[in-house]
Amino acid sequence: MTSALDQSNAQSGRIIISVDAMGGDEGPAAVVAGISSSAQKNPDIGFILHGPREELQRFVARRKNLAGRCEIRNARDVVQMSDKPSQIMRQGKNTSMWSAIESVRKGEARVCVSCGNTGALMLMSVIRLRKLPGIYRPAIAVLWPSQNPQNFNIMLDGGADIRADAKDLMQYALMGTSYARNGFGLERPRVGLLNVGTEEHKGRAELKEAYDLIAANARNADFEFVGFVEGRDLPGTVCDVIVTDGFTGNVALKTGEGTAGLITTLLREAFKYSVLSRLASLLAFTSLQRLKKRVDPRRANGGVFLGLNGTVVKSHGAADATGVSAAVKLAYQLAETGFTEKLAARVASASLLEQDDLTEDSNNGEDE
Repeated sequence: MTSALDQSNAQSGRIIISVDAMGGDEGPAAVVAGISSSAQKNPDIGFILHGPREELQRFVARRKNLAGRCEIRNARDVVQMSDKPSQIMRQGKNTSMWSAIESVRKGEARVCVSCGNTGALMLMSVIRLRKLPGIYRPAIAVLWPSQNPQNFNIMLDGGADIRADAKDLMQYALMGTSYARNGFGLERPRVGLLNVGTEEHKGRAELKEAYDLIAANARNADFEFVGFVEGRDLPGTVCDVIVTDGFTGNVALKTGEGTAGLITTLLREAFKYSVLSRLASLLAFTSLQRLKKRVDPRRANGGVFLGLNGTVVKSHGAADATGVSAAVKLAYQLAETGFTEKLAARVASASLLEQDDLTEDSNNGEDE
């Protein structure tokens, strides 16, 4: 049943975001601080916050700008990072994560945001929201800092499923294109297929098959297929969307996070080496702050579950208030553009293209 607060938010024209307040490493205090920051920056956003009511009320009461913009839904149980997804599906109906997804399923909120267990969130989202018609495997799209004008490239799959055949990779290209268009305003995104080399004869058989399928759909879906790309192109300017399977994508993602952390540590050590290096750090302070902001993973926080009847944004489990706010900002942008509906239309058009190709092949066979 929709509450009076929901109706008030609807009347004011706000986009409602459903937020799982529990499950993150920093606890509900960081989540509430993050949504408070988002509320301060954007008057057109409202929240349904899920978790233990009494605990959340204390945090929300300290944030005056959330008054009238945040409804609390009581959910006493929490999905732990160590919980098995299958176990949560059997016993998790009273969890904050389940409650947050249900708000999207019922149409009370446009997007769900959670810092919780990725496997449980994906399985729960697939079961409760269902896949879009024609989708074989949902994918997680993640943002990768890049030298492109939009400052980020999109990579998928980031770990939703370690397997992916040629048709899955083709659909990832379509979903990534839709995300780039609606999330970053790129009219004709450039798509690359991750491989061990850029030559067409390299790679596994399914990659070569995916190459042909993606190329065949490029014109109909209005994107540019640049062919095979390599790992070094992830932060580069060759393409805007990088397509790969979940195993490779997750390894690349964690490697990138580790490398960014290493660079930060080495820079800090280098500037502490001597008095002159400390002085140099003071002189370069503004530039270093700009660099820190560009590579800060908190500002690229938010992996989007693509291919579902509803939008779900997975925030990093270790996200602080800045990270949560970034994930909420992404959720709002996708809701504002009607992302799920546009993605469904794009997938449907590709399915029709496949059917037309099959019909043409069948007719050609009859002519022979």
